[in-house]
Amino acid sequence: MKVYDCILTRRSTRSFLEEMPEEESLKMIVEAGRHAPSGGNSQSTHFFVIKDAGVLEKLAELVENAFSKMEIYEGMYRSMVSSITRAKKGGYIFHYNAPVLIVTANKKDYGNNIADCACALENMMICANSLDMGTCWINQLKWLNEDPALLEYFRGFGLKEDERIYGALAVGYAATEDGLPVRKPLPRTGNEVTVI
Repeated sequence: MKVYDCILTRRSTRSFLEEMPEEESLKMIVEAGRHAPSGGNSQSTHFFVIKDAGVLEKLAELVENAFSKMEIYEGMYRSMVSSITRAKKGGYIFHYNAPVLIVTANKKDYGNNIADCACALENMMICANSLDMGTCWINQLKWLNEDPALLEYFRGFGLKEDERIYGALAVGYAATEDGLPVRKPLPRTGNEVTVI
């Protein structure tokens, strides 16, 4: 698939097969993230590739617990409202039961922390699409990046004191009839372009 087609056909996957992606494919996806641009070529994004089902289960528990304690207010971002509502109902799995979750962290006092993680996540999504895998950008850990329980848990895996999580990516094979991600492009209804 040509790069342009790979970009235009990338869609979010929110239902995954249990099957673990091949190790070589995961390495390619992570390398695509590691080769993303970074401010001043800092290369300070820290990648956590989580394949352990027990860790994924514990993360879902910590995230559900944190969101279930939050209150919804008027004007709150709709995805945040959804996370809180689903957490309060119970059984909230923020990573859609994907077999792999790639978490990106960066220096909390670095001005390009979110931008660098975003570039890495986009590279990984495009690479995964080229490998016939589905992905979904995950914000919940970023929204909770000062949560003490989550910080402590990730520090156990090597998150440094001066790092915070700025994004994550659910990765796996799509739970579709053919196992391929849905690739029908959605029409553009926003993202205005002004040529000067």
